[in-house]
Amino acid sequence: MAGLYIHIPFCKQACNYCDFHFSTNQEGRKQLCEAIAKELSLQIKYLEGEKLETIYFGGGTPSLLSPDELAIIFAAIYKNYTVADDAEITLEANPDDLSKEKLIELKLAGINRLSIGIQSFQDDVLKSFNRAHNAKESVECIALAREAGFTNLSLDLIYAVPDQDLNRWRKNIEQAIALNPEHISAYSLTIEQKTAFGQWQKKGKLKAVGENESAADFELLMDVLITNGYEHYEISNFCKPGFYSKHNTSYWKQKKYLGVGPSAHSYNGDSRQSNISNNQLYLKSIGNELVPFEKEILTRENKINEYIFTTLRTQWGCDLSYLETQLGYRQDKRLFQQLIDQQLLTLQGSVALLTQKGKLLADQIATDLFVSS
Repeated sequence: MAGLYIHIPFCKQACNYCDFHFSTNQEGRKQLCEAIAKELSLQIKYLEGEKLETIYFGGGTPSLLSPDELAIIFAAIYKNYTVADDAEITLEANPDDLSKEKLIELKLAGINRLSIGIQSFQDDVLKSFNRAHNAKESVECIALAREAGFTNLSLDLIYAVPDQDLNRWRKNIEQAIALNPEHISAYSLTIEQKTAFGQWQKKGKLKAVGENESAADFELLMDVLITNGYEHYEISNFCKPGFYSKHNTSYWKQKKYLGVGPSAHSYNGDSRQSNISNNQLYLKSIGNELVPFEKEILTRENKINEYIFTTLRTQWGCDLSYLETQLGYRQDKRLFQQLIDQQLLTLQGSVALLTQKGKLLADQIATDLFVSS
């Protein structure tokens, strides 16, 4: 079983924190959907005939696509690939796109899971992010999605926001829980250099939240969601029992996936490849029946470090016996014991798991365990 990721590089407007590849010029939307359909046929051998168990429309803002544009892509998927009957088919959406009519269109198209970019339930924060929706639309779109028959909804939230104290963050979490979503993803605000926030920070107009404040937000997030019955199955992701994201979990479990569209990434176990992050150059190349990507062959060290980094973030943990038998990695027992003594890790048999305290330092712990080439 494998996954398919489709990158839709269009947005109504640029969010002040976003450094993903997108364009606010939507004139070439249909042409790009046709190019994605063409790439799907050009890449038909990449997954070696494995059945698709997940399809994920990311971006950008895939909820901008019309029924006809979605149909172009779905037709190419079903023509070139075998899709599991119970496949999870996710589309990222913004609340301002989710009218009653739009939701019905998405359901009829075959979407069975929505990942909704709420980010915040507070209008002043949404305005500072330059989001196109308001808090009222965030609440209303959930009710409309339920009416349209969606039974698997994920909400995105952002914490470590300047001028948002712990109490305001708690209200955000509680509002999300009140809407009863099956899944919640929450990310610490990262200020990237090439974004509007990055430029404001450089000019002294914006100050990032400190590590202690960010950690406090994360600890509150864990406490409140776990208390309310959500499983913390990956550092940034929480779900009701049985509703973890199958697609994202495939990344963390090193399953094969194909990425199509500008800037999309693919992985087959032995290599990674990334498509060019330029819409016009992508269209030109696909028009010449060439997929414009760069490829990286994974070394043994790459595979070890990726396994450590991805698995340690999850509730399933990092299997040390797998590292040793399959990848030839013998862990430094002294280092593991130090992490256990510091109450950052626990061992269950041969599986290393982060403690609640360890989750605050997940990236650093993984990096400490990396092997160098």
